[in-house]
Amino acid sequence: MIDAFAGAYPWFKALHVISVIAWMAGMFYLPRLFVYHADAAPGSELSERFKVMERRLLKAIINPAMVATWLFGILILTTGAVSLSEGWLHAKIALVLIMSGMHGAFSAWRRAFAEDRNRHSTRFYRWMNEVPTVLMIGIVILVIVKPF
Repeated sequence: MIDAFAGAYPWFKALHVISVIAWMAGMFYLPRLFVYHADAAPGSELSERFKVMERRLLKAIINPAMVATWLFGILILTTGAVSLSEGWLHAKIALVLIMSGMHGAFSAWRRAFAEDRNRHSTRFYRWMNEVPTVLMIGIVILVIVKPF
């Protein structure tokens, strides 16, 4: 461990877990809002309400939580408590990169809704709502079980 961070590891880990929980809460909820928003008529009062909810969720919760998740994850690595040569960690980082890509897709879809140019159906968003769940299950299994 790097001496300066040796005592900070439990704090980094706790803050990482808190950040992940906040990020995942938003990643589960935002596509659910998209499911309902896709059924609302563009420009309607309901559509405008969804726009506000989606923007606030993304800007106030999901974006900061993702940044904090990455920050505290990287800080954990600086402590030396986790070896960068472990296969499970490589797989976890790959899944987190995919989750970050989903975050980017959600951001783009939110922007499309904000501009009244959504092109996807409620069925599409129902399927996309499942992707963060599947990724999260894989990440948790990798971190807890460390299968390789």
